[in-house]
Amino acid sequence: MASIGILLFFTAIYIRTGNTNAGFVNVECQAEKVGQYGQQSLLQCVVKTTQDVVNPEIRVVTWTNETDHPLLVFHKGTSKPQQGYSFAEPSWNKRNMNVSLLITNTAVEHEGVYKCTVMTDSGDGEGSTSLKVTAKYNKPTIHSNPENITLNTNVTLMCNSDGGYPKGQLRWFNENNTESTNSSPMEAKQTESGLFNLSSNLSLLKGSIFTNYTCKVFNASGDKEEEATFEVQNPIPATQTEEELGPASKIVAPVVVIGSLIVGLLLALLIYRMRSQRDHRELPICDYDDGDHQERDKTCQVSPV
Repeated sequence: MASIGILLFFTAIYIRTGNTNAGFVNVECQAEKVGQYGQQSLLQCVVKTTQDVVNPEIRVVTWTNETDHPLLVFHKGTSKPQQGYSFAEPSWNKRNMNVSLLITNTAVEHEGVYKCTVMTDSGDGEGSTSLKVTAKYNKPTIHSNPENITLNTNVTLMCNSDGGYPKGQLRWFNENNTESTNSSPMEAKQTESGLFNLSSNLSLLKGSIFTNYTCKVFNASGDKEEEATFEVQNPIPATQTEEELGPASKIVAPVVVIGSLIVGLLLALLIYRMRSQRDHRELPICDYDDGDHQERDKTCQVSPV
């Protein structure tokens, strides 16, 4: 590290004092590179010279990040890269004008601006480029609380998606594709790796539950990446308690019971009276004629009331 620091010091002095052939060399870099998390990222820079320069030879190449920390240094025919960095071409040499930098395993911490300084036997130049890191979010998962949904119970649906970068957004939609995001605030937590974990809770009031709900995850650019759907499977009808019935129902219930008892008593009284009248009509009346007991004529008949 000490030798690299000394090299950068003399490089700075060399650039400040100027080179008589500085106008003959230019370092052209791609303005911005979008790198995928966990993949290789190529920061492209190429040395361009004028037609007056023939067979230029590179003496020094220095790649640094925003903190001026040296990532790759070529000096006196030897390359000294930091771990995870290298020239884009494995067989690179001092005659190769492609000085692009390869990041072997892109992480969130690699995001930022990079500077490439080149010194040749015909002049020197400097270029810069920036790296933007992205990571795709995983498919959301949805859970309900309570797990068993009833028709007269408030329900909370919980959606989670992780592994993405930059910060994205979770949005809720019902079966009619109507968005319900305003009533479901989102929480975003950044992990040690720099990636985000997103979570959102959707509150459902009893009596207003649709058949299914969809949670969609969008990236920082507003593009949908993944989605998951929660289906409400045959809500269980729950028995209503007195508290859920309300004051009006508390009054109606006793009235219905008392009314039923009164109607029952009236029906019983009516049936009893009808039976009494029928028995009275069928009572027999017998008349006996005067005369001898053995010869008397007995006649019986039913006398109407």
